[in-house]
Amino acid sequence: MKLEYLALSAPAFLLAITVHECAHAWMANRMGDPTARNMGRLTLNPLPHLDLFGTIAMLVLGFGWAKPVMVNPQNLKNPRQDNLWISLAGPASNIASALILGFLFRVGEQFLGDSRTGELFLLMLLLAVRLNIILAIFNLLPIPPLDGYHVLEGLVSNETYRKLQGVERAGSMILLGLVLLSSFAKINIFGTIFNPFLALFGTLFAGQNLAF
Repeated sequence: MKLEYLALSAPAFLLAITVHECAHAWMANRMGDPTARNMGRLTLNPLPHLDLFGTIAMLVLGFGWAKPVMVNPQNLKNPRQDNLWISLAGPASNIASALILGFLFRVGEQFLGDSRTGELFLLMLLLAVRLNIILAIFNLLPIPPLDGYHVLEGLVSNETYRKLQGVERAGSMILLGLVLLSSFAKINIFGTIFNPFLALFGTLFAGQNLAF
């Protein structure tokens, strides 16, 4: 069952991270920074977006990550405000993907539920809906280096922005600490965060409560 789950999750993972990173690259290019485009990241081909360790983690642990899109703030007219939209583009693209995939699930449910192949395809669509919602909400957490932190940077005053820079260095450690606490202390931190959104968007988009 685990191998079957991984086989169905892999396309969902590739789709979610590819759309997410391509959206960052597209918005950065639109804001005047061609860095990601020049690096070949403005594409829906998943290969340029894959991170070796992130992909291995997905196969072994069930979650993973992609290569971050590089942004050169010197190419932006208003770096903080422009970076807000660049950062927001990734999670927004995942919510849009979840909406489209949920619609496909609703349509497919009417025709594909009578065969094993059809059931597996519908399950893959549901996993893709869930993964896109999780990726969007996770990245909107205001913890560096996640997108939500850069969105926050674009919203606060200059004084608060300067204070936030002191937190940025510790962001990765905070994030790692939350992951370890959730994994080893059996405290369902991320489930508590994700489940209300999985229930809400899962029901709205696919007619299914996708909470863990």
